[in-house]
Amino acid sequence: MLIADSLTQRYQSGDQPLTVLHDVSFQIDAGDFVAIVGPSGSGKTTLLGLLAGLDTPTSGEVRLDGDAISRMSEDDRARLRGDKVGFVFQSFQLIPTLTALENVQVPLELRAARANGAPGADPAARAAELLARVGLRQRVHHFPPQLSGGEQQRVAIARAFANTPAILFADEPTGNLDAASGARVVELLESLNRESGTTVILVTHDAALAARAARIIQLADGVVVRDERTRPAGAAA
Repeated sequence: MLIADSLTQRYQSGDQPLTVLHDVSFQIDAGDFVAIVGPSGSGKTTLLGLLAGLDTPTSGEVRLDGDAISRMSEDDRARLRGDKVGFVFQSFQLIPTLTALENVQVPLELRAARANGAPGADPAARAAELLARVGLRQRVHHFPPQLSGGEQQRVAIARAFANTPAILFADEPTGNLDAASGARVVELLESLNRESGTTVILVTHDAALAARAARIIQLADGVVVRDERTRPAGAAA
């Protein structure tokens, strides 16, 4: 489903080029649950941004469902992300002036706008269903500042799954949460991965979270030093 082919990413740091990723290659199958791990500065978040089409590599290629996203225009990448990709960020990225329900509706309404208002499922009903699924049935009309960190992250997960993405990227999804809230978020990602068949790729420094993944890809100094499958894709942790 997702192929990273010889990805290299360089930036200019003063007068010197800085290589953040060097010749990184692997393939991820549909429905897999993959953790990308490594120390700070190893290139994890840079790699996630390339895989998600948020940035383009200095050299190499990313292919999602056969589409070479690293060669696309920004507009084409944005359309592909809207149709196939979901995101969960450490900082939640919720709109503070919208309720939980309205935050989850945003990607549904954007997708309808791209389709020129083509009829589909009622966005409010779909958003309410997803919030109930993540245990927030009684919090749909609350604004983000009225929610705990764990509740905000669950809203973010519901939003990420609003358009039933083929693939979901999560950058340190439990980084700002206490242990209990973090465990609940991991269980949600696992259940949505199993039930929806969505491929989940997450970056984490949390060894316990990484251990829940079906596959671990470890980076060090911008190269893959370990690529290990811990259980079959789709199997319970």
